[in-house]
Amino acid sequence: MRILIGYGSRGKFFHLKEFCNELEKHNINVKLVKDTEYSRGFPSKKISDWMNGDKKFKTLIRDFNPDLIFTDRQTHFAIHSIKSGIPTFVLLRGHYWEEYVWAMRTLGKNVKTRIAIWFRNKISERVFREATAILPICKYLENVVKEHHPQQNTGVFLEGINSERWHHTKKMELNHPCVGLVQDANWWGKTKELLVLEDVLKKMPDVHFYWAGDGQYRKNITEKLEKYDNFTWLGRLDYPDKIREFLETLDVYALITGMDLAPLTLKEAQLMEKPVIATDVGGNKEMMIDDKTGFLVKEGNSDDIVEKITKILTDKELSKRMGIEGARFVRDEFNWKKVTENFLDIIKPYLKN
Repeated sequence: MRILIGYGSRGKFFHLKEFCNELEKHNINVKLVKDTEYSRGFPSKKISDWMNGDKKFKTLIRDFNPDLIFTDRQTHFAIHSIKSGIPTFVLLRGHYWEEYVWAMRTLGKNVKTRIAIWFRNKISERVFREATAILPICKYLENVVKEHHPQQNTGVFLEGINSERWHHTKKMELNHPCVGLVQDANWWGKTKELLVLEDVLKKMPDVHFYWAGDGQYRKNITEKLEKYDNFTWLGRLDYPDKIREFLETLDVYALITGMDLAPLTLKEAQLMEKPVIATDVGGNKEMMIDDKTGFLVKEGNSDDIVEKITKILTDKELSKRMGIEGARFVRDEFNWKKVTENFLDIIKPYLKN
C-alpha cells in the first residue's frame, strides 16, 4: 500500500513523521509532503497559483501513485486530492466551526481579510462534504462533526506521542511551589479562560504561576496577570527541549482553557510524571483520568482551581501517585503503535481490495 500524507506547518511535521515511521513498520510505502509545495490557489498572493496550483500535485500523483491520501488540514491540497478520485482522509485537529465564527468577529474587520476568511471557509466546507472521511482527534470533536455533517464518515484519530522523548532532564530556575501552562493565545474563545487566574493569583500568593506561549491575544492576558508578583510570562519556549525542561521543573501542570480537544501538552506533562489539572471542556477528559492522573476543574471557577492545586501541593504522596499513573495512561493509550493500528482499521472499509 502507498499512502501520501500532506502536512501544513513545521510543527505538525514533527508528529506526522513519527506516524509515518510506524506505518512503514507495516510495510506501507509512505510519502510525507508539505501541502503548499504541491497545491495552491486563491487566496494565495501569487495569481499564477490561482491558475496553475494543481500542476505539481498532478505530477506528484502520477509519480507516487498513492492508494490513499491523508491530509492534516482543509486546503487546496485536500480539494485536489478529492478531485483525483483517490480515497482522501482529512485530519481535523480544531473546533473548526467555532474558530471560523471567532475569526470573522475578531480578524474580519477589513474587506480583504473577510473575503479571504469567507473563501477559506468555502474550501473547508467542500472538503468536509466530499472527503472520504473526516478524522477528528477526539470523540468530543467527532460529535461536533456529526452535528454539522451528519452524513459524513468519521473515525477518531487519537494523535500519538513518542514517550521516549519525554524523559527526565535538567530543570529551569523557577520559584516553588509552581504551577505552569504551555498554550498559545491565537483564539480568544480558548485564551480568555486564562483570565480566571487573576482570582487564583490573589487567593494563592505563595504559589507562582508560569505561562509559556504567545499569540495575538497575549497582551489581553498579560496586562491583567502581570500585575501580580506570583505570575510570570515566559514567552514561547523551544520545542521540545525547553518545553521538556519547563515541564520537568513544575509541581503541577494546569491547562486552563476555554476549549481544547486533544492537547499534546497535557499528554507530555503526564509523561513527565506531573499531576495535571485541566478545564473540563472539549476533549480534555479523554486525555487524562479525572481523580487518578489529575483533576478536571469547572470552567470559570477559580475556587475549584485553588482547591485542586492545594490538594496536590499539600499531599506529596498523591502528587507522586498521579504522576506515575499519568505516565502509564499516556504510554498505554497514545503510543504510535496503537494509534496506527486504529488508523488502519478505520481506512480498511474504504480501500479497494
